[in-house]
Amino acid sequence: QSIEKGKKFAAHLLEASDADIEFADGMFTVTGTDKALPLAAVARASFAPVGMPPELGIGLDGVGTFPMVPNFPNGCHICEVEVDPETGHVTIDRFVSIDDVGVAINPMLLDGQIHGGVAQGVGQAMLENIVFDDASGQLLSGSFLDYTMPRADIFPAIEVAMHNVPTKSNPIGVKGAGEAGCIGAPPAVINAIQDALAPLGVTDVQMPATPEAVWRAIQEAA
Repeated sequence: QSIEKGKKFAAHLLEASDADIEFADGMFTVTGTDKALPLAAVARASFAPVGMPPELGIGLDGVGTFPMVPNFPNGCHICEVEVDPETGHVTIDRFVSIDDVGVAINPMLLDGQIHGGVAQGVGQAMLENIVFDDASGQLLSGSFLDYTMPRADIFPAIEVAMHNVPTKSNPIGVKGAGEAGCIGAPPAVINAIQDALAPLGVTDVQMPATPEAVWRAIQEAA
């Protein structure tokens, strides 16, 4: 739609019939000649308040739709932890993430997205907690002095691998990646902690699994 409209603007600018205008590789060209204008120049000229045929209006634009068919990334996250029963402190010894994002366009950037998502998910599982005062409703964890964010020193080297299956729902076969880590990490971490505490009789570990929460779970089970 916008290309056809662009041909009319280009025809006026190139002093030719719009039927003689071709568009290819970002250029409007008069057929059989070297007279040409790039798309950007035609678009810029189309916004001129004067000088264009009034029937063309102002501006080169077009509206179209693209069928958005949903797709779903997949993955498997595995976490190994050690729990100190005396203090409730949890140490992550190993974390492995294997994901299917369809097509990895930029593998290095993708690894960074997975790492960041895992860090966010581990923070949700072990550290981050919103606390309100029961009497007043005042938020008590409203700053980073009280709301614990994950830091690099709580992580091992996160191992990332891909098992990509291109999706057919879009032309380049991509799926989502940005939230893969933060969705897979919390259950992986909590299940690892639960597995470690199962011999002590602990049957449920709530998020965030802070040292105090883990210690209390151990004491209640005992």
